[in-house]
Amino acid sequence: MPSTQANVEYWFRLLYECIHGACYGSVGVAGFSAWLAHLWLWITIIGYFLAVVGLFVIVYCTVRLFELREREEHFYNTLIVPPDAAGGTHPRWEHIQSLLETATPSSWREAVIEADILLDDVLTKQGYEGDGVGEKLKAADPRTFKTLQDAWEAHKVRNQIAHQGSAFELSETLARRTLAHFEAVFREFKVI
Repeated sequence: MPSTQANVEYWFRLLYECIHGACYGSVGVAGFSAWLAHLWLWITIIGYFLAVVGLFVIVYCTVRLFELREREEHFYNTLIVPPDAAGGTHPRWEHIQSLLETATPSSWREAVIEADILLDDVLTKQGYEGDGVGEKLKAADPRTFKTLQDAWEAHKVRNQIAHQGSAFELSETLARRTLAHFEAVFREFKVI
């Protein structure tokens, strides 16, 4: 009957004989030591090679990182001038003017509504708070906002257009006068 127990002595004996040369011939411990020294030499050479390659990778990545930082610094330090500060006319104002030049009342209505939207943006940039143009104009101080009355006049026409729609009779004269009010406000805040 075969034994089900592991023979530990057998495995230790194999290990002992392998160390004393049974695995490598009759060389013994000296041969095994020489083989380990040879193996250690190759491990050392490969380790030095990997260290040099790692050093080159670190230097390369560091140089590339500094180049990237220089490009980012140049990119993010470049001042991008918004269109309303670049001088000349504002592109949205040019579009509003082109709408006024058409011969249709619907384009004039659109021009007044677009100018009111631009006014809302300008008032927000100036720091006025409120849900709409009306609330922002109510919060404005007439001593610092010289064209406040022009803004109110223009906004009133916009409200009539918004509430009455096509039933509101907008003449070319009224459209031009309303846009002149808007223009006075935009010139005060140096938008156009």
